[in-house]
Amino acid sequence: MKLKQQLRELVTDSLKALIANDELPALDLPEINIERTRQKEHGDFSCNAAMVLSKHARCAPRVLAQLIVDRLPASNIVAKVELAGPGFINFFLTDEPLYQVVRDVLSEGSSFGHAEIGAGQKVIVEFVSANPTGPLHVGHGRGAAYGDALARLLRAAGYDVHTEYYVNDAGRQMNILAVSVWLRYLELCGEELVFPANAYQGDYVWDIAASIHRSKADGLHRKIDDVFVGVPPDEPLGGDKESHIDGLVERAKELLGEDYSFVFDQGLNEITDNIRRDLSEFGVEFNNWYSERSLHQSGEMEKAIETLQSNGYLYEQDGAIWFRSTDFGDEKDRVLVRDNGQTTYFASDIAYHLDKLDRGFDRLIDVWGADHHGYVARVKAALQALNAEKDRFEVLLVQFAILYRGGEKLAMSTRSGEFVTLRELRNEVGNDAARFFYVMRKCEQHMDFDLDLAKSQSSDNPVYYVQYAHARICSVLGQLSERNMQLADPASVSLELLTEDHEKDIMNQLLRYQEVIESAAANHEPHQIAYYLRELANALHTYYNSHQFLIDNEGTRNARLLLIQATRQVLASGLDLIGVSAPESM
Repeated sequence: MKLKQQLRELVTDSLKALIANDELPALDLPEINIERTRQKEHGDFSCNAAMVLSKHARCAPRVLAQLIVDRLPASNIVAKVELAGPGFINFFLTDEPLYQVVRDVLSEGSSFGHAEIGAGQKVIVEFVSANPTGPLHVGHGRGAAYGDALARLLRAAGYDVHTEYYVNDAGRQMNILAVSVWLRYLELCGEELVFPANAYQGDYVWDIAASIHRSKADGLHRKIDDVFVGVPPDEPLGGDKESHIDGLVERAKELLGEDYSFVFDQGLNEITDNIRRDLSEFGVEFNNWYSERSLHQSGEMEKAIETLQSNGYLYEQDGAIWFRSTDFGDEKDRVLVRDNGQTTYFASDIAYHLDKLDRGFDRLIDVWGADHHGYVARVKAALQALNAEKDRFEVLLVQFAILYRGGEKLAMSTRSGEFVTLRELRNEVGNDAARFFYVMRKCEQHMDFDLDLAKSQSSDNPVYYVQYAHARICSVLGQLSERNMQLADPASVSLELLTEDHEKDIMNQLLRYQEVIESAAANHEPHQIAYYLRELANALHTYYNSHQFLIDNEGTRNARLLLIQATRQVLASGLDLIGVSAPESM
């Protein structure tokens, strides 16, 4: 049982005794709050129960606090108790929990620190979900690292977690990709044209066009003069780039007929396959890849619209069907079906989230790029209109990652193709550095990614510093056989021999691990794990630099070896929570 729970039960038992002896009136006891103190002179943990209950107990907080202390059951984990301020109860612990945590880590292994705060709750975490219109860039990488670390954290906290990638394989952007690929294909057929301002221009578009040309030869070739018949002029010619690209899409559909779907699917499949590969190689796996097109094929779209209609939240205006999202605090109502009968992307999103609810998930967590912040209110409005409780849906916004090399910012533009892909970043700094750096900050904070620092082998590089702590321990343990030594049976080792301040610092850090997991999971903050690992690594390095481990004194040696074994386990487990490896040598 973790320390907070043990202290909570001591206080609860004291209050129950006071009530049973009529020293306090009958009370409905709340959950007793136990928190770590910020200053060591105030003990290890503090409780504010006396101040919370004083009114109901009809007793001054400090007087009530003294009554609680007087009735506290004896415990081998509490050395002394003091009152502070208006009625805080401060607990000073014995060393027993420090020694016990070492044994707990070694016996529980990789499951040490796992909690049950999410037991019985099904959660779906949808993240990345980048439109398959190009390769993943470093911005998507941050969302991938954050979303995957969050899912791992929630599982460690006891939640039943399902991860999902929503593939936007329908709609306007995919049509723009298809026409971009076809125009590049026409260039490979010898046609000359001014490429549209609003088309996708990355090298990957050429690659897809080349694969089509290899399989179809000139079978999809059309004269360029025919392609632009009736298409509105582009922006450089005084026209509108949006109308121009939409006109080209319609013209491509007319000229290609059934072959248009071939071009469309070729672009979709090649890019989606590349996205899958990138994420898999980045250590990010999804339970499901959910197709937007399946919403139309399965009838989910009609179901969502009919539900909103029956609930009274739709109306018709100017030939379009609108959703009354202003009824739920959105800044304006939103179109679900355009006047031409086409459903909007928002309608697809509503149907998708209704399907999540229908699949029985208790909580829906979406990880979006910060540029989608304006979209949050309308989706929340739609879910409320579908009778979902407000707190079942949460959107976590991830800010963009800005890359720096040699102190200079790297340019990024997705549409023009001038961006650093996730694959390029991984090739340069490695998966571990990329993932650690991505989760070092709160997701909503802007992030400056220093490529030079991420590659450096120094204590300034946080991932290197943490991994090196793990490797150092492995090195020590690897020397045992060389010195004709061996690890002792933990049951025979006297951990009470660990009396140095550095040793107690490490054990105190190990004690915090489950608390950090619970806090990080509850607040959706994987960066708490990264911070914790740096602190634990620092404690280990300080200990390593100050003391010898493979000493002649067998009792102290064995105790120290158990301590660093436990430290190695927690370092490895913590790194795994954020998707980073724990190397045995560096």
